[in-house]
Amino acid sequence: MNAQVKKLMDESSATMSSAVEFLENSLKKLRAGKASPQMVSGVMVDYYGTMTPIEQVGNISTPAANQITIQPWDKNALSPINKALIDANLGFTPRLDADLIRITLPPVTEERRKEIVKSVKKEAEESKVSVRNIRRNNLDKIKKLKDNKETPATEDEIKQAEKEMQDLTDKFIKKIDEVVAAKEKEVMTL
Repeated sequence: MNAQVKKLMDESSATMSSAVEFLENSLKKLRAGKASPQMVSGVMVDYYGTMTPIEQVGNISTPAANQITIQPWDKNALSPINKALIDANLGFTPRLDADLIRITLPPVTEERRKEIVKSVKKEAEESKVSVRNIRRNNLDKIKKLKDNKETPATEDEIKQAEKEMQDLTDKFIKKIDEVVAAKEKEVMTL
């Protein structure tokens, strides 16, 4: 196989893998009835005038299946953390409780579960489009290798590379489907 083709295949695999990882990370933030510290990750707190990730201003834990607690390292951060959680509009209301913030998650209704599954499928479709775009862009680059002056690729190498690129795409689309099926099962399980 042409060295340039191999390099493009390796780059494609790495980029497609990143797309799947991004999907997995974004699905971790979706609430499926069980509390998780990832549900509040990404919330930015105005901590002494600097926007700081919530993970850096306190300890986030899940003492119960439907509860998240945030214990700030600095007591003065209680109010800014509470405000940041309210402003983030994550679908739950934080409650100040002495020296920590307690979030009790309401039970998830059947209707809400179906909405979550719908958004999971939407995110999965966006990931599939991303993977297909990677395939298209790299197929264009592979086809241009035929005209390369230094080391032109043969027709057979190009055909083989196109087949391998499609196989790689199918593999990652299947991985996305598996991730979605697992999340859908998790969400719909009471």
